[in-house]
Amino acid sequence: MEAEIIQRTGISFSSIPAAGLHGVGIRALPGNLMKMVHGIFTSGKILRNFRPDVLFFTGGYLAVPMAIAGLAVPKILFVPDIEPGLALKFLSLFSNRITVPVEEAKRFYPTQRKLTVTGYPLRRELSEWQRSESLKFFNLSSNLPILLVSGGSKGAHAINRAVFDHLPSLLEQIQIIHLSGKLDWNLVEKVVATLPANLAARYRPFPFLNEMGAAFAAANLVLSRAGASILGEYPYFGLPAVLVPYPHAWRYQRINAEYLAAHSAAIILPEDQLKEKLLLLITELIQTTGRLNQMSASMRSLSTSDAADRIAAQIMELAESWS
Repeated sequence: MEAEIIQRTGISFSSIPAAGLHGVGIRALPGNLMKMVHGIFTSGKILRNFRPDVLFFTGGYLAVPMAIAGLAVPKILFVPDIEPGLALKFLSLFSNRITVPVEEAKRFYPTQRKLTVTGYPLRRELSEWQRSESLKFFNLSSNLPILLVSGGSKGAHAINRAVFDHLPSLLEQIQIIHLSGKLDWNLVEKVVATLPANLAARYRPFPFLNEMGAAFAAANLVLSRAGASILGEYPYFGLPAVLVPYPHAWRYQRINAEYLAAHSAAIILPEDQLKEKLLLLITELIQTTGRLNQMSASMRSLSTSDAADRIAAQIMELAESWS
């Protein structure tokens, strides 16, 4: 997905062979190790051709071969989640500077000498949307609250199923923008076919949406997973959240969700309680406008709109100090 996005901007793109090592089965481990070794040689070739002044990492096992091949090149790391994963912890050992999204992230590092809190960087096009324009874009009314449901780029099956179970009851009260992901799109089409016309008029499903700024600006409340982007996007829009951390991985999403919940900006709904509690919780929040407004204000207070500029400044300072 990243390759397609980058190539659309006209920026040159080179791929690096790599594979994860943490939590990999014994059968897959030898092959993944060979990919990692191949990635180191490919990274060395890229470095010789491109001759960078600085290497900038944002995490993932894909960065490991480049970090090893580029030992002599100064490095800066941006950690998007509050808690760094295994690959990010490894990359932090190689990095001259580390930037983190929030102050609370500092507790996950043994030394804070290289750390700078920058906030979470946002895509510039997100700021181009106002609520009135967003309502026109989705052809939705300003007279009913809007719930945004998002499971990330691939969707979240558990969230989708819970929404489908309660969809008619929810649409009696609110309008919904639903980003289902492509894998569940056939289920969406079946559900839409069963909705009466008056409720279908309040439902806007998409398998994927490029205009995420419009969705954020239109919504009064969001139901989603708790990936790293919630640390930047929801605060920028002051968007109260019901967060369902993905339970079948390490605790990164839970830590992100707990940060927003601790600041009274979000509510955590465990996945195993989705079906039982979703309708009651959404109904309660939508009907209690005072609480929703307080959550919105708390969320907006966590926003750092110039995070990208702060990270860029760190990159430039590092390049100049090594030149």
